[in-house]
Amino acid sequence: MSLNQISVPLTKEEAYKLVDAVSELEDMALSAVAYEGPDGEHWVFEATCDEKPDIEKFNTLAKQVLGDDVEFEVAPVPDKDWVAHSLEGLKPVEAGGFYVHGSHDDAPSDENVIPIKIDAGQAFGTGHHETTSGCLAALDLYLQDNTPEAILDLGTGTGILAIAAAKRTELNILATDIDPKAVEVTIENAEINGVLDQIIAETADGFDHPIFAEHGPFDLIMANILAGPLIELAPELIKQAKPGATIILAGLLTRQAEDVIAAYTAQKTTLLAQSEKGDWSILTLKAE
Repeated sequence: MSLNQISVPLTKEEAYKLVDAVSELEDMALSAVAYEGPDGEHWVFEATCDEKPDIEKFNTLAKQVLGDDVEFEVAPVPDKDWVAHSLEGLKPVEAGGFYVHGSHDDAPSDENVIPIKIDAGQAFGTGHHETTSGCLAALDLYLQDNTPEAILDLGTGTGILAIAAAKRTELNILATDIDPKAVEVTIENAEINGVLDQIIAETADGFDHPIFAEHGPFDLIMANILAGPLIELAPELIKQAKPGATIILAGLLTRQAEDVIAAYTAQKTTLLAQSEKGDWSILTLKAE
């Protein structure tokens, strides 16, 4: 099968509108996704097709949905062993006293590091991205001086942060995500890492879900998502925090940090630390 991808930069709202429209038509594409572009300003609509995309059909649909013409780009997807390719360069990562590795690598012999086995798959968070390793380092710093009673991993992805917290504490960790697949992956990874009985994994698309009231408020909240959702969620996220709680935020580019910090200081939090890894920032804040 020869795969092709068709893409175009749009606003977030436009990208999701086009994804919804394409997804309703079974014969247009194998899949359609929207994601934040590398510049952090635009979003990208991207569809994968099992043959050369019908540009005219995509143009017509875009005109109907968005009200204007757009300039699609089409590129072939190279033939590769994608499993092998995904593992290339995914060497073990050490961060915050944790040793994150895939099943293709051996666990460490060093007893001073905590192993976490996470394979690349259908959810975000293998430890290789700067935001994830940065969160692990921030978690380690927090646990050096604090003994929390309740921890929330919001937007858990693969469950890596919840698993790390579980391995460092004897607590039950609440790990939530809006994506049911991410929750399935989190449960699988928790079992692989021997902390299944400590991970409470739940699909929750808003703080009105009863799971938050059942297990909160929290001494530590970790949210490695994106700048836009972090800003939007600020008022409700802070309501989940105990007085004096620590909040670790990631998934934001360094140039977006000022806006995220402003959103949370408006909710009466204080910035304790800002670390940078590559183009990304990790924020540690304290609630009043």
